[in-house]
Amino acid sequence: MTTTKKLLPAVLKMRTFVPAKNFEESRKFYEALGFASTKLNDKSFEMRLGSEAFFLQNFYVKEFADNLMMQVLVSDLDEWWDHISGLSLERNFHVVPARPPSLQPWGLRVAYVWDPSGVLWHFASDS
Repeated sequence: MTTTKKLLPAVLKMRTFVPAKNFEESRKFYEALGFASTKLNDKSFEMRLGSEAFFLQNFYVKEFADNLMMQVLVSDLDEWWDHISGLSLERNFHVVPARPPSLQPWGLRVAYVWDPSGVLWHFASDS
């Protein structure tokens, strides 16, 4: 039997599948944030931000979306907040208003952003 320890070097990356209640609106939302989209097929896009990516899927379960949280760890949260707050996401995408950065009990400063499907994003920094 192969041990997990031997398999670890073979792991290249992990990516999440993020649900979309309205597939096209969600794609536009993420593009507004700065993600580059690549269509994979009629039911999924790869959404890339720098070297990181996730799959946006044309699939939606409310309970899953409402409980899904994603974290983007950034080096300059204030610069990201200026970008996010300038996008008028609430007006343009009818989402929950983003919350400005604040220090959390676990030690990170976090700005909260909800996507059109209810997925919560933590834009975070340890400084």
